[in-house]
Amino acid sequence: MKKQTAGRNELGDFAPKFASLNDDVLFGEIWSREDKLSLKLRSIVTISVFLGKGLIDSSLKYHIENAKRNGVTKEEMAEIITHAAFYAGWPNAWGAFRYAKEVYANDNNESLYGGLFGIGEPNVNYAKYFVGNSYLKPLGKVGEVSIANVTFEPGCRNNWHTHKASKNGGQMLLCIEGEGYYQEEGKEVRKLHPGDIVMIPSNVKHWHGATKDSWFSHLAIEVPDEDTSTIWLEPVYNELYK
Repeated sequence: MKKQTAGRNELGDFAPKFASLNDDVLFGEIWSREDKLSLKLRSIVTISVFLGKGLIDSSLKYHIENAKRNGVTKEEMAEIITHAAFYAGWPNAWGAFRYAKEVYANDNNESLYGGLFGIGEPNVNYAKYFVGNSYLKPLGKVGEVSIANVTFEPGCRNNWHTHKASKNGGQMLLCIEGEGYYQEEGKEVRKLHPGDIVMIPSNVKHWHGATKDSWFSHLAIEVPDEDTSTIWLEPVYNELYK
């Protein structure tokens, strides 16, 4: 999962030990044990505990947002809270639903995005390499050439990364909806619109995603070669994105 820095951001100067335990132990060690329990299940467990203890505050909203990023759908969240209400208390459920409605407010409109090919499913397998929520709809594969529709919610972008290959390789992006950004390391940001095409050579560090005010979709076409892989690097932090 994505490296947690909330403790240091909020309490690094005031309570550095607590901050390090929060970021490095709770999230860095416990939450990261995805081979033992998936992020989705950890989110469900955490929300259930918060409801049971009556912790109906902004921290619960954070974990509902995290649950959405980890693949918990609106329908599943409603069922989780409804089920927990009989054990955790009706007022606690009412409070949780207020946050859940806010977090999932745009879900009814998600079918409007994704362009001609549709939005697809939450991109949970690669969520740790994205800031914000993205959606993936694989469209097909012939031999070693694959194509998928990737949709970014406003403000979402993937981490810096490279498409490693021994000779050729790389990736092509065909922009189909909304407004987005593309940037290679050391170069200016390029703004993207429907119809734009981005040719990404292998072994070039870059990132791409949506503008802060628009959903954005592109088709991603993988260029085959020998010894290909995607090398994921650091996030595109807010300071650069802004």
